[in-house]
Amino acid sequence: MENELAALEAKVAQAAAQIRQLRADNSSLRQQVAERADENARLGEKLAAAKARIEALLKQIPETEP
Repeated sequence: MENELAALEAKVAQAAAQIRQLRADNSSLRQQVAERADENARLGEKLAAAKARIEALLKQIPETEP
């Protein structure tokens, strides 16, 4: 009985350690997702600005008759 309790205690301790590690990993991953979302938004803004500049330049090109 004593051995079974010790084994169970070890398994509970191992499970608790895994839970702590998973929580830390989850926190890190959430931060990475937030950083990537910010970067994605920033790049989207840059893309929109580049598109606007290209469209403005295309309007300056005179149309030619075939």
